[in-house]
Amino acid sequence: MTTIQLTTKINAPIQIVFDTARDIDLHQKSTASLNEKAIAGVTTGLINEGETVTWKGRYFGFYLTHKTRIIKMELYNYFLDEMEEGKFKSFKHKHYFKEVNGVTIMTDLLQYETPFGIFGKLFDVLTLKKHLTKFLLERNKILTETAEKN
Repeated sequence: MTTIQLTTKINAPIQIVFDTARDIDLHQKSTASLNEKAIAGVTTGLINEGETVTWKGRYFGFYLTHKTRIIKMELYNYFLDEMEEGKFKSFKHKHYFKEVNGVTIMTDLLQYETPFGIFGKLFDVLTLKKHLTKFLLERNKILTETAEKN
């Protein structure tokens, strides 16, 4: 299993950051270069516990879909999305939020497993982990800019 952990400090109240992090429209804006679109489930606005979203985007030259469900949500502190359908063997993204002196500290903990045995592991080491880290960093950049404007 591969783990990516990122911590982002955002000069905005925790409620704004939390809602911005689960905003489907903002996510689509942050992934525009991949032509990623929400095509089923919640396709606009805020996603909530128990709801799903199916994404379609272009990755490594292929159009792929990825369906996730918000498994657990504790308002303004935490939510977990987990893959229900897609190309990963497993995929969990935990989002943590903590406010300290008016600054929200958002932590992403992404854990996933690739299929295809040794070939999947090699692809992960050579390409996938870097791609997903860049993906999260870009998403968090747009999220930060948006939350700090509100």
